[in-house]
Amino acid sequence: MDFTFTEEQRAAVDAARSIFAGVAPDGVPSPALTPGAVAEDFDRPLWARLAKADLLSLVLSPEHGGAGLDAVALCLVLRESAAVLARVPLLETCAVAMAVERHGAEELSAGLLPRVGSGELVITVGANGRTGHEAAELAVTARPDARTDGWVLDGVQTGVAWARSADLIAVPAHRGPGRAVLALVPGDRAGVSFADQVSTSGERYAEVRLDSVRIARHELVDDEGAWEWLRLLLTTGTCARALGLGERVLAMTSEYTGERKQFGFPVATFQAVAVQTADRYIDLRAMAATLWQAAWRLTPGRGEAGADGALPAAADVAVAKIWASDGVRRVVQTAQHLHGGLGADTDYPLHRYHAWAKQLELSLGPAAAHEEALGDLLAAHPPGE
Repeated sequence: MDFTFTEEQRAAVDAARSIFAGVAPDGVPSPALTPGAVAEDFDRPLWARLAKADLLSLVLSPEHGGAGLDAVALCLVLRESAAVLARVPLLETCAVAMAVERHGAEELSAGLLPRVGSGELVITVGANGRTGHEAAELAVTARPDARTDGWVLDGVQTGVAWARSADLIAVPAHRGPGRAVLALVPGDRAGVSFADQVSTSGERYAEVRLDSVRIARHELVDDEGAWEWLRLLLTTGTCARALGLGERVLAMTSEYTGERKQFGFPVATFQAVAVQTADRYIDLRAMAATLWQAAWRLTPGRGEAGADGALPAAADVAVAKIWASDGVRRVVQTAQHLHGGLGADTDYPLHRYHAWAKQLELSLGPAAAHEEALGDLLAAHPPGE
């Protein structure tokens, strides 16, 4: 078996590193010192640089101006973005674009995807439902519009990242029992309203309310499984961000403990410190292994439960999120402990990583929620069947 990344995937990593090298993790006010959001908008100059480097079109097909790469490549770039706490809707925009290309009508893809690749179109997703503890599609209803050939949406999505800054909001909705659809709603559409929220990491989020919002038929992705696939990709991308953040935090800890001395010796040489950092390294290796398995399973043809008893891709995504949620929390907690008081110093970036880690831990469901989902999948697909 070959576990190495392809030449194209490695090239994407190199391009991402060159872009993110100029990003300062403390480039905005500290969330610990800011009563509201750390900034009104995401990092637009960085977004423009990503577009110029063709990283926003990385996962689009060549017919829409992209490189035709897969979820693994997207996760590789997301890992690099999280290492510097890049404040851009990279996951949301690219994930929705991939879902549209895979499940949407050609008319929608042709009008939307080239604008995504150029950086002109910014997309976010309402993936948390009404409270963050329910299936997101259950929080919004979609019904046929009696006046037109379109649809009418009613409901609410909480914790929508950069909702006021996005051009489109991808909103999952239900049109009947067990029938989920995906609506692409312009933020300025009549009936759409926002209530500002602030994330744990200090970013400007919003509760998005839809009151009889009308959308055209071509603005709705009605293909079976579109929202479920997008949900899995968003969760997997969140795991990639957790991995990138955790790797950077462990590197910061290694640098600090290698320089900090007690009794004339670097504290990194003390057994208790070495054991703790080794445990966190194991966490990160487990996070990486489960992440790449989940991303690989999201490639077309690999996510279905097979005759050999393989579970659907949702099981691999659940395992990856279990490790990502628990692992990133353990990594930042150990880092805070080994940094001592410096870890809480607002002039040092570790406290920002801690806030982002907590946001990632709980995004799209904490470990316990995915453990329950994994149990349900195991019950539905007994080994050997």
